[in-house]
Amino acid sequence: MSSAEKVSSVQIVLHGIGVSPGVVFGPAFLLSSRALQVIEYNIAENEIDLHISRFEDAIIETRKQIKKLQNNLEKLSDIHDASILDAHLMVLDDMTFIEDVVNTVRRDRKNIEFVVNLVSEKYAQVLAAVNDDYLRERVADVKDVARRLMRILSGDFDNALHDLKHKHIIVSADLAPSETASLRKDMVLGFVTNMGSPTSHTAVMARALEIPAIVALKNVTENVKNGDQILIDGNKGVLIINPDEDQLEKYGKLSEFRKSIERGLANLKLQPARTIDGRKITLCANIEGTSELDSIKEHGADGVGLFRTEYLYLAQNKRVSEEDQIESYADAANAVFPNHVIIRTFDLGGDKYIPDAHIAKEANPFLGCRSIRMSLLYPEEFKKQLRAILRASHRKNVKIMYPMISNAQEVVKANELLEEAKGELRRSGVSFDEEIDVGAMIEIPAAALTAEIIAEHVDFFSLGTNDLIQYTVAVDRVNERVAYLYEPTHLAVLRLIQRTIDVGHKNNIWVGICGEMAADPVLTPLLIGMGVDEMSVAPSMVPLIKDAIRSVSYEQCKELAEKAMECKTAVEVLSICRKMLKDVAPELLELT
Repeated sequence: MSSAEKVSSVQIVLHGIGVSPGVVFGPAFLLSSRALQVIEYNIAENEIDLHISRFEDAIIETRKQIKKLQNNLEKLSDIHDASILDAHLMVLDDMTFIEDVVNTVRRDRKNIEFVVNLVSEKYAQVLAAVNDDYLRERVADVKDVARRLMRILSGDFDNALHDLKHKHIIVSADLAPSETASLRKDMVLGFVTNMGSPTSHTAVMARALEIPAIVALKNVTENVKNGDQILIDGNKGVLIINPDEDQLEKYGKLSEFRKSIERGLANLKLQPARTIDGRKITLCANIEGTSELDSIKEHGADGVGLFRTEYLYLAQNKRVSEEDQIESYADAANAVFPNHVIIRTFDLGGDKYIPDAHIAKEANPFLGCRSIRMSLLYPEEFKKQLRAILRASHRKNVKIMYPMISNAQEVVKANELLEEAKGELRRSGVSFDEEIDVGAMIEIPAAALTAEIIAEHVDFFSLGTNDLIQYTVAVDRVNERVAYLYEPTHLAVLRLIQRTIDVGHKNNIWVGICGEMAADPVLTPLLIGMGVDEMSVAPSMVPLIKDAIRSVSYEQCKELAEKAMECKTAVEVLSICRKMLKDVAPELLELT
């Protein structure tokens, strides 16, 4: 529910998406969403170069400010990777954007402030119209950079967040990542916004800074006034304006209850992910870079079940050298030794493009040249990655995984290139794991239905359930009109998963799951009962999933899986799964 539910004349309850956990209560600070007054005027020909020079100076100053914010973010969040603001730097380095501004000034002879606003709005509108969650979220980056540029050009500096003198809950239509990075953490209890999603930069930064936050409240800025006392529950996405004493007491107890649960989960760090009757599940972590390696140890994961290597490219916005790749892969392998690290080859394409690849625009990029298809299209670039993985494998705890496999021939071609890479290293006298394991991601129905053929060429399967669900039920998850059809417990999805597991075991290969289904403790007993051998989730989710595993017996789980396969609807399956978790670990439902 996103509309306001009036409880009394002064109290309002709003519901949005909780993106950073915690319960906080305090006064609201309504952050002005005022737009800069951009004046349009004509300039003389002899003033053109002056305005372009001012633009270049503003770019330099903006870059300095963002770099400073990155340093501040590292200090505030105690993390070593403030790459969250790299997208802003990418906008500043985008030659298409810069040239568009310069050419417009020369052509139209308009002042630089007006042109920067004009061009950035054009770019923002194009991104906003794209039917892709990741690209739509880049709209905020473009607008944030443009706003910073125009403030520098106009001499209008608004630093309200940094100048807070008392603790507040920030309320805003939207909160740009750079604004979040500039705030004084000791003065901010939490923040809430009209817009946003769980994967937006702002949400990611809220979690990194450990500040409770709610997004997608739609009309919070219309209901909150400066100084209103508000309570936010970042777990459930509930905001109460002017709560009464009973609500304050209720949420105070709830907060303490959740903290006690989390303390208990933290004690599981050194405990194995094993069911009551002794079935061991390998519980690993999904990571996007080496900055998350400490988090793996902190939360007690068994290793890395998915290393998303494409983020090495995306973070630098350029091709990554073989040496840089080796360093990242070796760091991961050494950090989790003797446990394994599964390195997925580049999952590029779709919304993630290889810089300088000059790929033609596609009408349906998620059904086009992406992942293993793109790797096979660029065999030399692919072999560079394969060599880097091999060179990092000398401790024999590295595995290779190919994404988006749709048929066995793709695996055969990839393995042929892997053998070529091995041969090149042998001739150079470089040591590597000659018996390195190779796996295939099963995320396309065609792969699940021909798994027995693919199994002949790999050592393991890993189920990528995000795409498997999307492709099976033909639903775009970011399309609000059909999002309700995205059902992990759809019988067709479960049958494809069960078939993949059965085929894998019949062919003596293990089967893991690295999609979001693995990170839902409600579904943990079901997946165990279906026979999954490994689960890989975000590091922070490891304790919850471990607790769910340790709360059930394998026999219970098998019975649940059998019942699920007899259900008629996805809702029925979800219902019996929730009932089991409520019976064995009811405290986990409070955290999901």
